Order: sequence, then structure tokens, then C-alpha cells
Amino acid sequence: MTEGRLQQILTRFPEQKVLIVGDFFLDHYLIIDRALSETSLETGLEAYQVVEIRNSPGAGGTVANNLRALEVQTYALTVIGQDGLGHDLLHELRVRGVNVDGVLQHPTRFTPTYTKPMVRERDGTVHEINRLDIKNRTLLEPEWEERLLSLLRDMVPEMDGVIVADQVEERNCGVVTDRVREEVCRLARQYPQKVFFADSRARVGEYHSLFIKPNQREAMRVFQPDWEGTCTIEQAREVGVKLSKRTGKPVFLTVGEQGVLVIDGENVTHVPAVPVKGEIDIVGAGDSTSAGTVSALCSGANLVEAAQVGQLVASITVQQIGTTGVATREQVLRRLHEATQWGWA
Repeated sequence: MTEGRLQQILTRFPEQKVLIVGDFFLDHYLIIDRALSETSLETGLEAYQVVEIRNSPGAGGTVANNLRALEVQTYALTVIGQDGLGHDLLHELRVRGVNVDGVLQHPTRFTPTYTKPMVRERDGTVHEINRLDIKNRTLLEPEWEERLLSLLRDMVPEMDGVIVADQVEERNCGVVTDRVREEVCRLARQYPQKVFFADSRARVGEYHSLFIKPNQREAMRVFQPDWEGTCTIEQAREVGVKLSKRTGKPVFLTVGEQGVLVIDGENVTHVPAVPVKGEIDIVGAGDSTSAGTVSALCSGANLVEAAQVGQLVASITVQQIGTTGVATREQVLRRLHEATQWGWA
């Protein structure tokens, strides 16, 4: 891709409207200063002292962060709790300019939250300790499904793209229930000119008529549910072709540090990852890939160009340590210039 072509694609980003439907989490960071630790009088255990609290939208919210950094008009459709964590999540989405008219607040469900304690040791080093997860483990009630589906049908006609963030592995306990998934697939058939794109941890094989973005493990498990191990590029190619035939649409199959395979029926193109230097943090890399890829598809990029944009965005976010990073359009353009000098195709 030339810099001129990338500039042409990036210029169209602010014109695009993208809806994220699915699971939005709050990433709740607690920065702990070990030098200030006290001993609990009640238990005798070390009592960590929190000196900073940082919140960020996670899961589907990470995709939203990346879309907004790229200046794409972003809309959220989800269900969260009517609680303090939900208030914090809504605040963070609004601050980033995400439209939250489609965020429903449920009176008895949790706002899904990943609490991430980050310990600053006496020597200044920082590391994350055990994460605390808050998730819903009960079924989403039919009346709330109906509210979601009604909003989904109303919002899709106004959008250029729809991203499904299917994060919760417990079936029908998250936002993307079986009914919601089937309706998304139906709408993808009804609006073939729009970009529909799904990222699913546990059920990527249940989508059809839209783009999917599995990683190697997710792809292999569609056909071998108990699969474990290391997937070769050739295995990834074979399973990707099977998935593309099954969904009836191209597949973006991520292969870790090797990049992504763009699979359209029998045609497979390998888009390598952009080489980066120094320490990396891969948390959120898949979500940044999704944001870049979908933004490019909505802006007229072909499949390979869209995958290249996704890899450029991810190469920037993985260099942001200890947080789920984002990339701006200006950074993406600069990264292409750098990557070209490094020999990236």
C-alpha cells in the first residue's frame, strides 16, 4: 500500500458510522504503591494502598476507544448494570465521544468489570497481580433481548458498519445471546452493502453472512471443540478456507506475531504483522485490529488493504505498555512510512 492510498482511506474515516453491539466491560485499574503498604490490624496481612484509579472501556469498549481515536463516529448497543461501575463506564464512553443512546441499564445485573491491580514496587517496577472479574452468570431475560433487538433494527439502517463484540463465554449470559446473534446475521443478509463484522471468543462458528475475525485457537475449535496446541500457518489456511465457505463471507484469521490471513473462499493472502521494536503489550491488539480493519472496509478499502490498516493500527497499540492502547490516523500514516523503510509489504 502506498502512503497516498492510505491517506485516501484514512481521510474517509470521520464520515463513517459504526455500531458496536455486544459486551462492554469496564477496565478498572488500581495503582498500588508498595512503599506505602500498611499491616492490617484485623488480619495481620499487608494492606495495599491505592494511590491512583484509572478507568477505561473494555471488551467492546476497547473497540470503541480505537474507533474514536481514528475519528470514526461510534455508537454503542449493550446492556450494563444500574450501578456505580455502570456510571463510570458511561462516563468514560461519553468522554471519548461514543454515542451511548443504545446503552441499556439493567436494575439487577452487574456492569461487567475487569479490576486490574497494578503494583508499583519499592524499586519503581510495576506489575499486574491477580485480576478481579465481575461478570453476569445468569441468562439475559427475553424482555431485555427484545429491547436490544428493537434498538438494533432501528440503528442498523443509519450505520456504515456493525461490529459484534461477543465476549462472554457463558451462553446467553452476555449481550450477544442466540437470538441477538441470529438477528445480526439476518440483518447482514438484509443489508449486504454494509460492513458486518464479528469477533467471538467462544462461538465464532455460529456466525454466517458476515465477516468474522477469529484467532487460530478460535478457528480450530469451530471444527475441533477440544483442540489445544500450536497451529501452523498451513493449518490456519485450511481451517480459514473451511470457515469462509461456511460463513459465505471472507475471513480475517489472525495468526499472532505473523499477522493475519485474508481468506475469501479458496483465495488466501497472508498480510504480515508490522515489525515493531522494544517491549510490547498485546492486550487489546485484536480489538485494535478490528477497529482499523472495519474502518478501512467502510471507507472503500479492499480486503487486503483493510487487513493492512488493521495491522498498522495494532502495531502502534501493542507498544503502549500496561494499558489498552489506541492509534490516531496521523500515527497510522507515520507507521506506514516507517514500516516501508523496514521492508514491510
